[in-house]
Amino acid sequence: MDLEFSGEVIWWRGPAPWHFVIVPDPQSAEIEAVSQMATYGWGCIPATCEIGDTEFTTSLFPREGEYLVPIKAAVRKKEAIELGDEVSMRLRIKFES
Repeated sequence: MDLEFSGEVIWWRGPAPWHFVIVPDPQSAEIEAVSQMATYGWGCIPATCEIGDTEFTTSLFPREGEYLVPIKAAVRKKEAIELGDEVSMRLRIKFES
């Protein structure tokens, strides 16, 4: 599954503070539809992401009907991403059919 979307970089205090992009509702619904085939547990879903020229692996976190994409510090630095920026992202999820 390949998805493209844009979203604002937010900061979530949570147990481990991190920067995230919230996957928009339409794409979150698509992910939810295949989540049982893609999750490795706790609802987390492994994914490959691209922002600008940077590709990285991560895990999507489910939260209140949406998914959060963590944006690693190295990616933020390389792509000059700041809190509140709007970023375009390509997301690839592999799952077994």
